[in-house]
Amino acid sequence: MDKLAKCEANYVALTPLTFLKRASMCYADRTSIIYGDARFTWRQTYHRCCRLASSLRSYLGVVKNDVVSVLAPNIPAVYEMHFAVPMAGAVLNTINVRLSAKDISTILNHSEAKILFVDYEYVSLACEALCLLKADSPTQILPSFVIISEIGSTKNHGFKEGELKYEHLVLTTNYGDDVLESALPLVDVDPPRVKLNKRRHMEYEQLVAMGEPSFEPPMIQDEWDTIALNYTSGTTSAPKGVVYSHRGAYLSTLSLILGWEMGTEPVYLWTLPMFHCNGWTFTWGVAARGGTNVCIRNTTAGDIYRSIALHGVTHMCAAPIVFKILQEAKLEERVKLKYPVQILTGGAPPPAALLEEMEKLGFHVVHAYGLTEATGPALVCEWQKRWDFLPQEKRAQLKARQGISVLTMADADVVDLNTLRRVPRDGKTMGEIVLRGSGIMKGYYKNENATSEAFKHGWFHTGDLGVVHPDGYIEIKDRLKDVIISGGENISSVEVEGAIFRHPKVSEVAVVAMPHPRWGETPCAFVVPKKEATSEVTEQEIIAHCRENLSHYMVPKKVVFVDEIPKTGTGKPEKKLLRERA
Repeated sequence: MDKLAKCEANYVALTPLTFLKRASMCYADRTSIIYGDARFTWRQTYHRCCRLASSLRSYLGVVKNDVVSVLAPNIPAVYEMHFAVPMAGAVLNTINVRLSAKDISTILNHSEAKILFVDYEYVSLACEALCLLKADSPTQILPSFVIISEIGSTKNHGFKEGELKYEHLVLTTNYGDDVLESALPLVDVDPPRVKLNKRRHMEYEQLVAMGEPSFEPPMIQDEWDTIALNYTSGTTSAPKGVVYSHRGAYLSTLSLILGWEMGTEPVYLWTLPMFHCNGWTFTWGVAARGGTNVCIRNTTAGDIYRSIALHGVTHMCAAPIVFKILQEAKLEERVKLKYPVQILTGGAPPPAALLEEMEKLGFHVVHAYGLTEATGPALVCEWQKRWDFLPQEKRAQLKARQGISVLTMADADVVDLNTLRRVPRDGKTMGEIVLRGSGIMKGYYKNENATSEAFKHGWFHTGDLGVVHPDGYIEIKDRLKDVIISGGENISSVEVEGAIFRHPKVSEVAVVAMPHPRWGETPCAFVVPKKEATSEVTEQEIIAHCRENLSHYMVPKKVVFVDEIPKTGTGKPEKKLLRERA
């Protein structure tokens, strides 16, 4: 048996690009993308991606491992680029649109992006970032600039000198050469209008139109080749460039489809940004299931409920902040759901009470846990049928756990921080969550030391603290840096937040460490009261509630009422800022 060799017939490199080609053949006339009035089929999406890949190679000179960045919300172009960019042999870098110009400049500098695609709404932000990049790194070649206009809004698709008008800008073009120069657009700083002139740049739909219709993407020869470069949110340190392989992306996609039990022909609503771990791999996963992508530019309650009603949405992913948007929807925005909508949630641990409230609204929530370094979710709280008969409150508590490893993970565990031995499965003993498997990143781009540190002792070290319950399900308790050490006792800020959130007058809460002269640290709670509460909530009321639901050493010594909790670009509480305030 050892003499049987690999050949083209029995061994093909794993890549999620095969999902799109299969969809174009098996589901050719099925709707692939819905965006406003625009509709595409899987056949059209495949051909558009091929043409874009052709233009990237022929007109923009993209070669293997070049980084192509995109700054845009959840629009069809970003979805198409998840296939077109790797089809051209390049590496896709989706940039968080909520970042500052300085952060975007840092990413462009570190990634050495060759092309920058920018949605028309973010041209001003992109130009500011490029100006900072030019000032900070005068010798670095700036990326070519490609504008993504709103579908149907471009007045001129020719390649002559002319003016393309958009809602928020005026763009003067001057196309002449086949090869476009890399240049920084000139900025007329008169918000909200931005004027780009004299230099050459291109528009997205023009690139698609210029592409060779018969272009055949080359086969991926090595599944370890890089498909994407994503940057961490930097909640505890400076953002790092996380490198994904074709193999890791392919296997992670299959794991999530199976773990979430996503059937064929799902209608998937893009409430999760595609720039978050490539939409937790569902950019590729929806193609694998022959589903329909419903793209929305803004994540508002009205757009979400309207999309569910109009298009029969079956699945969506969302951070807990989206739950709050749905809960606080105005009466005229809400739609009574005819069937449960499946939601996969993660990003920040949702309190059990919040999951219970979402179930009442008609959403079936599955909880996941992951990191950028794990190609999205690494653990999923797989539901067990025997739990169906438990009281709703108990079901919500079980759902709040992060769960068991997805199939790409060979192992996931919680280990003692000092000995690295597995902690007891008692649901109480805390340790660090560690992972090992094919879904883990290749490493950190240009950072060998950080890669070695993350992979020491044969595990990927998450930096998150958790416990393992007797049934093997893992539950996250805190970030290592967010644990509050009071009088020698470790206090989970997540546990305290969960208790406070159960108070009927609390809308949001974040708990951090506050210095204490005797105990070293004690919890300090920042609370956003519910607007519809019949009476004003007081600090004494919150503390009394905590005394009834927590051990006394875990009760906050201070409660601060705020209008909103500061958040990172990925929607997580900015606990560093809150600790400074505390």
